Amino acid sequence: MADYDLIARMNGCFNELELALQDLGHFLSQLELLQARVFALPEVVKGEEHNPADKIIVTPHTGEAAQQLALQHFQRLFIHHNNENVSSKSAVRLPGVLCYAVDPAEHQSALLLIEEVNKLKAELEHIVTVESGLAREQRFEFVHTHLRGLITLNAYRSVTYLNDPDSVRFGWANKHIIKNVTRDEVLAHLEKSLNAGRAVSPYTREQWMENINREMSDVKRLPEHAALKFKRPVKVQPIARVWYRNSQKQVQHPCPLPLIALCLRSPMMQEPKLGELHDYDVTTIKHKYKPQSQPLSLLIKRLHLYTDYPL
Repeated sequence: MADYDLIARMNGCFNELELALQDLGHFLSQLELLQARVFALPEVVKGEEHNPADKIIVTPHTGEAAQQLALQHFQRLFIHHNNENVSSKSAVRLPGVLCYAVDPAEHQSALLLIEEVNKLKAELEHIVTVESGLAREQRFEFVHTHLRGLITLNAYRSVTYLNDPDSVRFGWANKHIIKNVTRDEVLAHLEKSLNAGRAVSPYTREQWMENINREMSDVKRLPEHAALKFKRPVKVQPIARVWYRNSQKQVQHPCPLPLIALCLRSPMMQEPKLGELHDYDVTTIKHKYKPQSQPLSLLIKRLHLYTDYPL
């Protein structure tokens, strides 16, 4: 278990993050709001976290109401901020954008506040996931012992700002998280789980240890040249596509939090054009081009670990 110094630094970092988020929210509320648009998504009910999201109904909000929802959302870090029946295992998303007119001094102040928030978020994540030295299976207990009810994904998500965008459009993205790994890396990961000494329901501790040992044997049986990769499906995600006319460039951002668009005041200033996020329906998705994927065999289902070696 992590030592007292690490626990003190984690709590100190989180307290600073809460204050920084409050400062950012207060500062933004004092700026000139040009326009705001956010899209409330259905909350995930307890027990339905792993159900496929085939349809998502979007509820749009604009103007001052959108700004208030967004500023509240930035500080929505704990389970008790959710309704009773809402799952604590799924972070709540609120895609959208807040557009502000700023002078150079306001622009600089906004950047400093956002960068401070993001620095503290990254520091908190590093303390929990790296410095603690804890296996993934142990982190939940560690965090909730000292920051009871914290939704870590909400706490880690960075705030994204945009400088003078010409348009912000919204859409949906389906993807996989793919990571190539070596045999030694997989075995080290399994060894860490083994040493954690925790059971995963519905298994007893002995049964769980036996499962991990069996998984380690399966990995060791592979030839050295066998490729290994984690290929984990991610539920459909809201995204923003931001267009900059001067550079003729489009930038795509994941959009679990509202973006903050800072528009410098000038005689030529134009408000960004904002798009809508439409309801998602998996039956209407059409792929323009879907390349043929490499045939892979599933080696460890719970880890989404695949190999190119035929099993």
